Amino acid sequence: MPRKQRFDRSRTCVKCKVNLGNLVIRHAVYCKECFTPLIASRFRHAFEPHINLVPAGPRRGLLKPSGDLLIGFSGGLGSTVLLDLVHRTYIGRTFRKEVRGGKEHPRNDRVWTNIRVCYVDISDAFPEMENRTYSVQKAVETYEDFEFVLVRLQDAFDLRWWEKVSGNSSTLSSSLGIDLSSEDLLLSSTSPPDSTPVSAMRTYLTSLPTLTAIHSTISTLIRLLLLYTARSTRSSHVVLGTSLTSLSISLISSISQGGGFVVPQTVQEEWVPAHIEGHPESRAGKGVVRLLRPLREVGMKECTAWAWWNQLPIPGKQRIPVPRHTIGDLTKDFIVGLEKDYPSTVSTIAKTVGKLAPKGEAGRTCAMCELPAQSVVQEWKSRISIRSFTGLDPSGTDASNSLAPFLCYSCHTTLTSRSSRGTGLPKAGGIPALVAPPVWSQARLAQKDHADAQLGTNSLDGLQDRGPEIWETKSLKPDEMKAVVDEFIL
Repeated sequence: MPRKQRFDRSRTCVKCKVNLGNLVIRHAVYCKECFTPLIASRFRHAFEPHINLVPAGPRRGLLKPSGDLLIGFSGGLGSTVLLDLVHRTYIGRTFRKEVRGGKEHPRNDRVWTNIRVCYVDISDAFPEMENRTYSVQKAVETYEDFEFVLVRLQDAFDLRWWEKVSGNSSTLSSSLGIDLSSEDLLLSSTSPPDSTPVSAMRTYLTSLPTLTAIHSTISTLIRLLLLYTARSTRSSHVVLGTSLTSLSISLISSISQGGGFVVPQTVQEEWVPAHIEGHPESRAGKGVVRLLRPLREVGMKECTAWAWWNQLPIPGKQRIPVPRHTIGDLTKDFIVGLEKDYPSTVSTIAKTVGKLAPKGEAGRTCAMCELPAQSVVQEWKSRISIRSFTGLDPSGTDASNSLAPFLCYSCHTTLTSRSSRGTGLPKAGGIPALVAPPVWSQARLAQKDHADAQLGTNSLDGLQDRGPEIWETKSLKPDEMKAVVDEFIL
């Protein structure tokens, strides 16, 4: 059987119709000369409409961001390509053959006053990880006018770092501890025994129930560290080097872990810190940080070709030293393998999922990931979850001491959904009774007078008014069981 051709019609470039093609992108052939402006155009098309605070409409006006730009750099392929594109487009002006309108024309002004490159070092999360900060910093220093910013993963558990980025030293009066052995995630004002941010971080990660939860939690911590760093440096935009392939993988992985309610935020997010949400300045657009993914129309194959032809040094992304049995790894293997035979797979996934919208409005934001959350998560989950009633106390649990009502469905599942395999990671001193949550979660729970905290308190009061919950098990006939789950069947 003859093998199917990788291109549709001919080997000639589909853009210039003259040169012999050098790269096949979804059955379309491009030469090297046409490939460069193609990627630059896709990058600007995905990024520049979101630079101004208020969109200028179909006709693009002058680009006037309300703050600086922060580039989230991981050392991987996508972030390396993003770093090069930002420098060429807004600093080097490699793609401009001539200056239009004169040298003093506003069109030729520099868009970003300051551009910072933030690298989150996760080497202290596990003892066997390698520190790549030096190689990453050297890669960033090859570009001019970039300021390197180093943030460490343990800063998410460091009160001094929180005081610096939040500007409020009295936000946390005392440390809180979470009991991860209970599905209610009971809170205690007694400080956990960990004294350093590194030990608190390692205890928190090794106490998570599954390997998928560890990967998901590290990604959430990195995202919020970047956002709070952008807020403290007066940056209005954060850009990540998430390619089209990586975006499709993260979308499917997020939905499979219960993050379907925040699908729009997976593509683009407008984030406001929890301690100023609802404040007049947030409604005026001040303090809002936009998290964008300008490479969402550029696949992994195109990124590889860009890095190869431009000889970009790639320091390499830090890998978490745990077995590759997570939902994200399995999703990546499936999508990348399918993409080899069906080149439009990732594009179809991204476009289809991008059309989805959550049902209903968000009642609040999650205290852990600070993404929109449903207002009746606990009630809805109690109806669809399979629970173990062994040792259940009929008197119920005091909801006012529980973290669960403050979490979204995805974060609650991440902290409580257990696997029979476990994580296989060593736990120093056994399973701890209490673990410290990230500092922004502690601040969210400590501010009872804040509007968001008041909303959470009111929801707790509503739960308390229902009285203690009494669980009952009984045998159901097949028709009765079908009637119970009928509304959940597609």
